[in-house]
Amino acid sequence: MAARLLRTNFIRRPYRFSALSPVGQPTVTASTAVVPEILSFGQQAPEPPVHHPKPNEAHHDIDLSDQARLFASVPTSDLLRSTAVLHAAAIGPMVDLGSWVMSSKLMETALTRDMVLGLVKSTFYDHFCAGEDADAAAQRVRSVYEATGLKGMLVYGVEHADDAASCDDNMHHFLRTIEAAKSLPTSHFSSVVVKITAICPISLLKRVSDLLRWEYKTKNFKLSWKLKSFPVFSDSSPLYHTNSEPEPLTAEEERELEAAHVRIQDICRKCQESNVPLLVDAEDTILQPAIDYMAYSSAILFNADKDRPIVYNTIQAYLRDAGERLHLAVQEAEKENVPMGFKLVRGAYMSSEARLADSLGHKSPVHDTIQNTHDCYNNCMTFLMEKASNGSGFGVVLATHNADSGRLASKKASELNIDKENGKIEFAQLYGMSDALSFGLKRAGFNVSKYMPFGPVETAIPYLVRRAYENRGMMATGATDRHLMRMELKRRLLAGNA
Repeated sequence: MAARLLRTNFIRRPYRFSALSPVGQPTVTASTAVVPEILSFGQQAPEPPVHHPKPNEAHHDIDLSDQARLFASVPTSDLLRSTAVLHAAAIGPMVDLGSWVMSSKLMETALTRDMVLGLVKSTFYDHFCAGEDADAAAQRVRSVYEATGLKGMLVYGVEHADDAASCDDNMHHFLRTIEAAKSLPTSHFSSVVVKITAICPISLLKRVSDLLRWEYKTKNFKLSWKLKSFPVFSDSSPLYHTNSEPEPLTAEEERELEAAHVRIQDICRKCQESNVPLLVDAEDTILQPAIDYMAYSSAILFNADKDRPIVYNTIQAYLRDAGERLHLAVQEAEKENVPMGFKLVRGAYMSSEARLADSLGHKSPVHDTIQNTHDCYNNCMTFLMEKASNGSGFGVVLATHNADSGRLASKKASELNIDKENGKIEFAQLYGMSDALSFGLKRAGFNVSKYMPFGPVETAIPYLVRRAYENRGMMATGATDRHLMRMELKRRLLAGNA
């Protein structure tokens, strides 16, 4: 089942899907991020002094300089623990040692396994995860919102599945996640998140992606099983993964694909009935065509509400073809009069993309420079904000840890006279990271959510290792983050001694 599956695969997945380079890392969690912080709430911090805006401070500006106001809702004990966890994650050898331990035979011995998992739970798990099940995660969402006004995105923290039984089990967990979200006031949460890799076997997603690529390359090649969808390729899309005509799906594979469609449709239907938006997470390019295909075909079926979409697909701006594919999908959605939601991220699989492309003798599909990634993200962001502002049914989730993108979006929202409260445009950051930016955007009037994964500690290990590697790269260059945290801790210490 799903939990066992993750335990047997957590060694290879974090390395395959992590962007390990600490410099110029174009991931959603590694671009000019500001202070990462945990959100566990109890005793309130001392009341900070009143902040007086500068006379020329624009109303759309996001103020990240007043750390006392930004972290006013975070108890000192949590701030201290968060600082310790995040600084530990910035120490490369410590991250490597921890990852080795969790992947070693030490985890096969009950005593050491319990010790390691206990340490992980009290540190990284509590920092980056919302609880061990959907009910606990929903309660954490409630606590976070009541303390800070930040909403929650509920994410069942499973990475992938390899067989039908695991896919079915994961689907039921996603349905339970929707129930948990439905139990909350609508003001407290923004969406639930699904990974197609958890409800459709990886091997089948690769096969479908190969066939979709070959169909795009060979115009007279037709796929009898293909449902109506939006474009998943552009002229600049990487197609090197498929160099020869793939074998057609077997009868058994077609049945598996149909079962996967039924699973995602059951999830979408539950979201539609519960009025809970569904965000489809992205993967690397060897799988992404099939994921885009399933996300868009589901959107056509379930995005019936012309005011707000239910199904959102994810666009990864670090890919060179991202802008073109986004424009093509939007153009087709408008042509078909289908409201569409998009979550815009930078991307998380730079290293694996480069390795695969190099092994096949091709250039990486990722932008050559981090600045090109920033430019692509900001251009896509501007385009989507303009679409969402013109009265269409488009919805936009700007998932960014980049303060400059946040400021640009805030300025653009003012120029377009966008209603910040109607839910068509919102920001998101990972739970346990970039809370200063989250708080700053919230204070500027935007809807802001935290991406909040949950699940048993063991099944969360792949997610936690990825967070550790991403956080190490971010913290290695994120002097501003540590500076703000130290300033706030020093201010509280001095205030306590006064």
